[in-house]
Amino acid sequence: MFALTDGLLAAGEILDVAAGASSFVADATRSGYRAVAADPRYGLPPGEWLAEAAGEIGVSSRKIAALADIYDWSFYGDPAHHRLMREASLARFAEDIASPDAQERYVPGALPELPFASDRFDLVLCSHFLFLYGEQFGEHFHERSLLELLRVCKPGGEIRIYPLVDLAWKPYPGLDGLIERIVRQGASAERLPSQLPFIPHSDRLLRIVKGGVHDSHCILTEETL
Repeated sequence: MFALTDGLLAAGEILDVAAGASSFVADATRSGYRAVAADPRYGLPPGEWLAEAAGEIGVSSRKIAALADIYDWSFYGDPAHHRLMREASLARFAEDIASPDAQERYVPGALPELPFASDRFDLVLCSHFLFLYGEQFGEHFHERSLLELLRVCKPGGEIRIYPLVDLAWKPYPGLDGLIERIVRQGASAERLPSQLPFIPHSDRLLRIVKGGVHDSHCILTEETL
C-alpha cells in the first residue's frame, strides 16, 4: 500500500502510526529493520484488544465477501485468502507482543499528540486512519495530526499515508488545503501510485518529505518508485 523499497526501509528508524494489531513491525524487525508502532490500544491488556481484533476480522471479512465484486482481487486473490492473510498477520503480531522486548516496539499513543521526540524517525507511516475517518475527525484534527507526523519525522525523512479516501470511498475533500498548509511548513507533498489495488478509488498514497537536510536515503527518485 505504501510502495516501499528496501532502501527506504533500511534508511533508519520507522514509525507505524495507528498500527493496531498488524504485523508490520514484527515483520520489519525480523527482516532486520528498526521499527516502532504506536496505537492507543497498546495501553490496554493485550488479551482484550487481540480478541477485539479477531472479531473485527470476522465482521469485516463477511462484509467484504458480500461485496466481493466491488474490490480488486489482483493482490489478495479472493475473499477467503484475504481473510487468511489478515488472520496470519494477527498471529504474527500476537507472537511479537509477547516477546520480552515488545514494549520497546509497541508504544501507547494517539494522534494528534505522539509520545516521541521531535526529528526521531526516518520514515513515518499511517494506514487506514487519517482521511478514512474524515466524518468522525474534522479537518482541524487532520491538520494537527499531519503537523505531528512532521514533528516526529527527521528533516529529509518521509511520511506516507494511505488511503486518501473516506469510508464511502470518496476522495477526502480537504486534502488539497491540508497539503497547502504542509507546504507552508517547508515540506513537500505529492500523490503517488500505491502498489495495492483493492479498495475502490484508492490507487494513490500521500508522500510528504520534511524540509531540511538529512544524510539518509529517504528521498526517492522516480527510478525507485
